[in-house]
Amino acid sequence: MPSTPTASGPDDATHATRTPPPEPVPFAPGSVLWDLAGDVRMLLALPAALVLQVAHPAVGAGVDDHSVFRTDPWGRAERSLRSLQLWVYGGDQALEEGRRLRRLHKTISGTDHNGRAYHALTPAYYAWVHATAYPVFLRAAEYISRPLDEDEQRRLYDELLCLGDILGIHRRDMPPTPEAFWEYFDAMVRDELEATIVVRELLDPRRPVALPDGSPAPLRLLWPLLRPPLARLNVFVTTGLLPPGARERLGLAWSDRDERRLRRFGAVVRRTVPLLPERLRFLPLAYAARRSAAGLPSPRTPSAR
Repeated sequence: MPSTPTASGPDDATHATRTPPPEPVPFAPGSVLWDLAGDVRMLLALPAALVLQVAHPAVGAGVDDHSVFRTDPWGRAERSLRSLQLWVYGGDQALEEGRRLRRLHKTISGTDHNGRAYHALTPAYYAWVHATAYPVFLRAAEYISRPLDEDEQRRLYDELLCLGDILGIHRRDMPPTPEAFWEYFDAMVRDELEATIVVRELLDPRRPVALPDGSPAPLRLLWPLLRPPLARLNVFVTTGLLPPGARERLGLAWSDRDERRLRRFGAVVRRTVPLLPERLRFLPLAYAARRSAAGLPSPRTPSAR
């Protein structure tokens, strides 16, 4: 946010100092993100956001060149999920996590397959990664949770701008309103996105994914049987939760039958998840934060790796 000059008298007007912008305020109960971001159903939605992100050639090249998503997919997913949860439920830790991410991305640069130089902290690229959350949150709410009304959609967008403050994304690099966002999003889909190497890998159900070290022996034994149907389900839900324009731009097939299947799947998820105890309905950091906000003892949460 832009800083403003401090008040000064006639004698020191030429030496006016600028006050730094206020520290971003961590999220708290009552915000839309507080209820959405830690819901276990987000595990079904986040892959669609990742696909949108890496469909940008610069972001896709950065992930292709620097990420360990091929060699350590579970570890990368766990670290990314913990980071995301800290943004919303970490209190003061959210601010440090935002600073840590910017430090981490300082060294990520290279050249994409179009021969264009990229840097992870280029404002347009960093903002795009953040911007993908809005359409995916809305799609997930529509299919596997509950649709947000217009007021909630506006509140969610305002909160994502505030989350951008935590992540170090300047307001000038993000559309100011939901209406401006959709113009920006449609232009990005039309002019920038493509089926990058990473997009094709993420949407390939045959992609080999080994279990993490230390997995129980029975799971290791069953994994060759479990992996193919789980991979197909992941690709199906990910494809379905992409906005239709992005799906078309990436050349992904989606039929009326697929749409009906996704809506039936979503109906099952919508009915089942609310029946679970709270400790299973919310991810660990979210569950701990919700208990703490309610004045209840916090359970033990996983430590950062």
